[in-house]
Amino acid sequence: MSVEKVTEIIEKYNRDPGLIFDVLLDVQNEFSYLPKEALKKISEELDIPLSRLLSLATFYKAFSLIPKGRYPIQVCVGTACHVRGGQRILEKFERELNIKTGETTKDLNFSLDAVRCLGSCSLAPVVKVRDEVYAQVSEAKVSEILNKYKK
Repeated sequence: MSVEKVTEIIEKYNRDPGLIFDVLLDVQNEFSYLPKEALKKISEELDIPLSRLLSLATFYKAFSLIPKGRYPIQVCVGTACHVRGGQRILEKFERELNIKTGETTKDLNFSLDAVRCLGSCSLAPVVKVRDEVYAQVSEAKVSEILNKYKK
């Protein structure tokens, strides 16, 4: 974790404590989680109690206090996706990555999460990797999707 990068992000928002959510989002995007050292630096620089930052970080699902993969994978297991094999696809990702849902690979490349809806029910089953949505995913497509990000 680079303290300089955290300072750069804080300065991007003119050291405005009212923009703390934006600062936290940028730090999250930079490091794939909110490192404790980063939260301490933000607390000091913006004069916001560390307890307040931890409260925000644990309340909002957008934030994580544990390292996440560079490529977060979300597999929909909501009703439409479940009916069309979403759970089997999730299990295929677990086998391919050798991790369980909610975990991150040792190399920090991938995180795997199950979500209840990605808002694309007509395209079920759906998988999202970072900002890219994959429609009508089959178990056979899982390796193909992963290989795209392993390069």
